[in-house]
Amino acid sequence: MSGLKDKLSDGLYGLGWATVKKLPEPVARGLGRRIADTAWKRRGPSVLRLESNLARVVPDASPERLAELSKAGMRSYMRYWMESFRLPAWSAERAAGSFDPKGVHHLKEGLASGRGVIVALPHMANWDLAGVWVTRALGLPFTTVAERLKPESLFDRFVAYRESLGMEVLPHTGGAAFGVLARRLRAGGLVCLVADRDLSASGVEVTFFGEAARMPAGPAMLAQQTGALLLPVTLWYDDTDVMRGRIHAPVEVPESGTRAEKAASMTQALADVFAEGIADHPEDWHMLQRLWLADLEERTP
Repeated sequence: MSGLKDKLSDGLYGLGWATVKKLPEPVARGLGRRIADTAWKRRGPSVLRLESNLARVVPDASPERLAELSKAGMRSYMRYWMESFRLPAWSAERAAGSFDPKGVHHLKEGLASGRGVIVALPHMANWDLAGVWVTRALGLPFTTVAERLKPESLFDRFVAYRESLGMEVLPHTGGAAFGVLARRLRAGGLVCLVADRDLSASGVEVTFFGEAARMPAGPAMLAQQTGALLLPVTLWYDDTDVMRGRIHAPVEVPESGTRAEKAASMTQALADVFAEGIADHPEDWHMLQRLWLADLEERTP
């Protein structure tokens, strides 16, 4: 059954990449909304988890308000997928005009200094679109890390897709990926990491919306080891076709403390920036998995 499920997942994603990009844009947008609304009405585990996560973000929300947010969240999530399926066919001009970030000077000044830049962002809006904007509008190559997916053929699809957009993609394999990222940064390059959910056993415990969660130590450790600039980024959608975003001021390496203490302080600073952006645009945070330690412990036998 597991093998059948894997093949089905791979086939469905393949169908999406092959067909959605060929649809007229209004049709694709309408399709995404219908899929989102259908999934939301079914109240499956992912929708319930999203709603539970949003309850932490908006603790005073009524059940009706949470339902509205989760419905908007599913629509935002499907907008991400519909855009992502179509991104390879977008022109450089379309990509450049579809993202309007503030604070770009932090990125440009960091790269101009030659010290390398780490961009860390949460699962908000469309991080792939932000990456395309970097490669096509700014003409900057960058390196990122992708979570290994099952089946392997599906992971290969994601890698090929992101590489077609101009990204260098490394599998999330711990030390090996870290070493390559460090070399890119020491050469003055750009590394972009989605950093609000820990995929390893070495994450840093942070306070996130008043509760304990764990986030990856990688961005902070890379900044310490290479001297690269660490820039938090938040993204969101509005009522237009253009995604918005903000490149925030750098997270500095503390002057004192052990490496672990510095990493903990820097990761908490990232979590605080992420929380601010998510609180402003909760419907654009696509966290359909368990994140807080209390939820993770519930699942532990």
